[in-house]
Amino acid sequence: MLPEYQHPLRVYIEDTDAGGIVYYVNFLKFMERARTEWLRHLGFDHYLVSDEPVFFVVRRAEVDYRQPARLDDSLMACAEVTKIGKASLHFRQRILRDGVEIACGVIEVACVDRISLKPRALPTTLSALLTTALENVT
Repeated sequence: MLPEYQHPLRVYIEDTDAGGIVYYVNFLKFMERARTEWLRHLGFDHYLVSDEPVFFVVRRAEVDYRQPARLDDSLMACAEVTKIGKASLHFRQRILRDGVEIACGVIEVACVDRISLKPRALPTTLSALLTTALENVT
């Protein structure tokens, strides 16, 4: 499979509750950033691709919170593709602080038609980029 992608993050006041602890849902936002930056790293900016009439939606999310993150922590949001389906991507994701995993998750992202919101095959441009990336790994 493809190597794990790592995206550095800093915890800002907007990410925390009144006690300076990262609000749990923001871990999902950190994971989203890692997936988005991974796609951009591959050469596919799914927010700017206007010729592909698709959206990517989270179909399933499972997160295990192991330790809190705090204001001003330096984190690493990691994304690793574990399965490439015809209309989906499955990710194993981790949030690290100083190399220690403080949260991990399994996220399934589905590709859907922009109008009907029904499943649709991954865009050919993305499939080609994934194929090239996989060939470069082996």
